[in-house]
Amino acid sequence: QVQLVESGGGLVQPGGSLRLSCQASGIAFNLYIMSWYRQAPGKQRGLVASITSGASTNYADSVKGRFTISRDNAKNTVYLQMNSLKPEETAVYSCYGRWKKDYWGQGNQVTLSS
Repeated sequence: QVQLVESGGGLVQPGGSLRLSCQASGIAFNLYIMSWYRQAPGKQRGLVASITSGASTNYADSVKGRFTISRDNAKNTVYLQMNSLKPEETAVYSCYGRWKKDYWGQGNQVTLSS
C-alpha cells in the first residue's frame, strides 16, 4: 500500500518559518520526482517546488529564495523548508510523487496569523 504522510504544518506568524515533511512508503522513492503543491481558500492548487531523483530543483517564482525543497532517499522523505512566510501563503500544502504512477499526500494545513 502506497502512502505519503505529511507532517510539520500548523500556525505560524508572518515572517516565520516552518518545515514540512512527507514520508513515503510502498514506492521506490529514489526514482520519484517529488513535489509540493498548495491550495489556498478559493484558489486553484499550484506547484510550489519540485525535486527530481537526481536532486534538481524547481520553484514557483513567488517562493524563490525563501523556500527550499530537499530529499533524503535513505528516509524516503521529502522536505520543504519555508522561510519568511507571508499571510497569503495560508494554504493546504500537499506532497506529490510521480514516476510511473502518481500519488498524493493527504494535505497539511499551514496558517499564517499574527
